[in-house]
Amino acid sequence: MEQKAYYHLPGLFEFYDLYKVFLPLFREHREYFYDWCEIGSIYGAPCDCIWGGGRVGFGDAEAEEVLALMKEHAVSARLTFSNSLLREEHLADRKCNALCAMFENSGDVRNGIIVTSDLLLEYLRKKYPGFDFVSSTTKVLTDVRDCVEELDREEFTYVVPDFRLNKVLPECGLTDAQKAKVEFLCNECCWFDCYDRKNCYENVSRKSLGEDVADHVCVSPDAAKGYRFSDAMKNPGFIGIREIQETYLPKGFRHFKIEGRGLGSAIVLEFLLYYMTKPEYQLKVREEIYLDSMLDLF
Repeated sequence: MEQKAYYHLPGLFEFYDLYKVFLPLFREHREYFYDWCEIGSIYGAPCDCIWGGGRVGFGDAEAEEVLALMKEHAVSARLTFSNSLLREEHLADRKCNALCAMFENSGDVRNGIIVTSDLLLEYLRKKYPGFDFVSSTTKVLTDVRDCVEELDREEFTYVVPDFRLNKVLPECGLTDAQKAKVEFLCNECCWFDCYDRKNCYENVSRKSLGEDVADHVCVSPDAAKGYRFSDAMKNPGFIGIREIQETYLPKGFRHFKIEGRGLGSAIVLEFLLYYMTKPEYQLKVREEIYLDSMLDLF
């Protein structure tokens, strides 16, 4: 039996308008898309969300509408609460708690929360046990031993390793239970030799908390270029569809995360076309999306 790949897609709140068009297309024209892949979840966070992290949030879609869309299409919604610098007083935040109350046990599909802070994790596990909890890549666990320890933590349903372990973990002799929890970050464009990634994420956490801090200065020699999918494909940690089919699925890995919350919806569409759409239908899907008069992709 052919094994399925489950994609975890960016922009739950950030790209609501894109998914409002794409999800019906994915459901009604399944022949356009690879039959070996499914949508595992869509992740993101609203703007002005102090538990947020990873990327500065700009999602402005109404939570009720987002949740209704996910329920309609039976897609797991993941709240990205990966702020690494939370303190005890932040746990009482009304907006974040209201989101948790709304999304927990909200339908037939189990929703999730992506988390970095152990303080927040313990709070959420006690107050909102109906979620799956995902260990965030913002922990920057670049040592294989640390990653394996994270996989063995019973609190987590999934663990997103640092992208620099993408080609290492399949050769580490992981158990089936550990493999089932790995969620590879496929399309990271960050400099593979970056030594400042943790500071970059902490800068976002400070901004989410409302601190007046300067923008993080990226140390990558190509920082001025910004994100380009063509460059991400050259990254040593990049995982393409052929590798997913020929290497990762046969070795027992099923979960693949696509980054892109901080990018434009036009770029995210290119990810959906590349990772999920059969080549002969890519133009068809692109036209369906672009010609929707209600969707501004730029």
